[in-house]
Amino acid sequence: MLLFKKKFMDAIRSGEKTQTIRLWNHCRMRTGQRSYIPGAGYIRVLSIEPIEVDALTDADAVPDGFESAEKLRAELNTLYAEQLAAGHQAYRIRFELMSPEEQQQARAERQEKKRRTQEAAKD
Repeated sequence: MLLFKKKFMDAIRSGEKTQTIRLWNHCRMRTGQRSYIPGAGYIRVLSIEPIEVDALTDADAVPDGFESAEKLRAELNTLYAEQLAAGHQAYRIRFELMSPEEQQQARAERQEKKRRTQEAAKD
C-alpha cells in the first residue's frame, strides 16, 4: 500500500501524477507489483529505481506533481527529514492506475483471499 496526502489524489486519479519518490532503508516494492492507494485504487508498479535527491531535475518533478525539482526537493525534505538525515536511499516509483475492469478484478481477488484466510482460521 502506498499512502499519499489528499492534495495528490485528484492528480493520481486523473493520471497526471504517475510517480512518487520514497526514502527507505531498503527497497519495499518491485516492478510489476500491484499495490493499493487509498482514495485512488489499485496501481501497477511500472518501475523502481534508486535515485539521488540532489540530482533530481525539473523533468523528474513534473510526473511527481511538482512544477520544479526545487519544489519536489522541498517537499521531500519536509516529509522525509529523518530518513534523509539517516542516509536512507531515495527510490523513484513509476506507476499507473489500473483500469476499472482491473480494479474490479483486484477487489474480487482480495475478497476471495480474505474469505479463504477466514475459512482457514476456523479450522
